[in-house]
Amino acid sequence: MRVAIQDFQHLRDQGERFVLVTAYDYTSAQLADRAGIPALLVGDSLGTVVQGHDTTIPVTLDDVVYHCRMVVRGSSKAMVIGDLPFMTYPDAEHGLASAGRLFQEGRVQAVKLEGGGRMVEVVQAIVDHGIPVMGHLGYTPQSVHRFGKQIVRGKTLEQARLLLNEARRLEDAGAFSIVLECVPSALAGLITRSLHIPTIGIGSGPETDGQVQVWHDLLGLYTDFVPRHAKPYAHLAETIVAALESYSTEVREGVFPTERHASAMPEEALRMLRESELFRTA
Repeated sequence: MRVAIQDFQHLRDQGERFVLVTAYDYTSAQLADRAGIPALLVGDSLGTVVQGHDTTIPVTLDDVVYHCRMVVRGSSKAMVIGDLPFMTYPDAEHGLASAGRLFQEGRVQAVKLEGGGRMVEVVQAIVDHGIPVMGHLGYTPQSVHRFGKQIVRGKTLEQARLLLNEARRLEDAGAFSIVLECVPSALAGLITRSLHIPTIGIGSGPETDGQVQVWHDLLGLYTDFVPRHAKPYAHLAETIVAALESYSTEVREGVFPTERHASAMPEEALRMLRESELFRTA
């Protein structure tokens, strides 16, 4: 049985921290499930680390549905959460339709959307129809052109008040948890203590209830850009390049493949082949 939203609330109530990672395909989901990761986020970050875009904005709902299907097939225990991409939830009606597609076609157990303000009504509508929603405040990548280079949100008293108020409104609307991205550590702790639902930090310090990191960042796979808040626990890009170089060298030098990497014919069939006109012609 998969992890449910009640499990996260139980961990929060018990004062236990929990972990999320992004996943985008069958194999990564399998490995994360084996590692005991309780929740997998099919984030629109796939736009940068998988598709090669500069931002998450080009990601479509079809893209997320496609990747969600793979992640669900690759996991059996973790909760799978699908991101609602840019402009797929401009109002409650569109948001509900988009969340419904992720649920029915992507087979996820929850959806995530960015922002507060008028997004609160969208959250309320989706939750009212039985679909769990994870909120997302602070730096919201889909608003990159509005924020520009001002990534950290909540540095001023006015911004801090706004974020705290939006977090409370999202909780009241029925969100089961809230991602806090690039929020000052002290403010993230204040928001966490002010809510009854779990908070999940990314670049927001150690005082949130859980943490989420991008698969490619924590494994050292994405070398175009490494966020300050990311900690690589491996450097697999270097390992993969070295493996590919070794493979290429062995093929060119005739070291690979060998007979043990191929299938053999039965002796009688091989004898008949050698005696046939096919063998003589070759």
